[in-house]
Amino acid sequence: MTPNSEDAATRWLTDAGLRPTRQRVALAELLVGDGKHRHITAESLFESAKKKGAAVSLATVYNTLRAFCDAGVLQEIPLDGSKSYFDTNTHDHPHFFWEDEGRVSDAPAQELVIHKLPDAPEGMEIASVDVVIRLRKV
Repeated sequence: MTPNSEDAATRWLTDAGLRPTRQRVALAELLVGDGKHRHITAESLFESAKKKGAAVSLATVYNTLRAFCDAGVLQEIPLDGSKSYFDTNTHDHPHFFWEDEGRVSDAPAQELVIHKLPDAPEGMEIASVDVVIRLRKV
């Protein structure tokens, strides 16, 4: 990567209140170093890190992604309870899941209209609504 992408990654971490350790900076640089949003899995981030020569284990990637989510700089998109994708765009928006390709992309939020949600059970409030639209070829 470049010094500018490393600076962007370090700034992203410090703005979130996270200590910019060498491993966090390496992973953050892959996530946000170019300023573009992306959807990744822990496994795909681990592979990208290996290709860039970063010395991180898969367990470190999982732990770091969890820390990024806890800090509010990543959004987790769980699918089928077995696989999660992570999104650098943390604003509320729907997603497409391309079943044939096993990838996630943003869906146009302005086209999504939810007319009514069910009432939350007594003593509870709705914290968020996650929308994943599954696509498959016909």
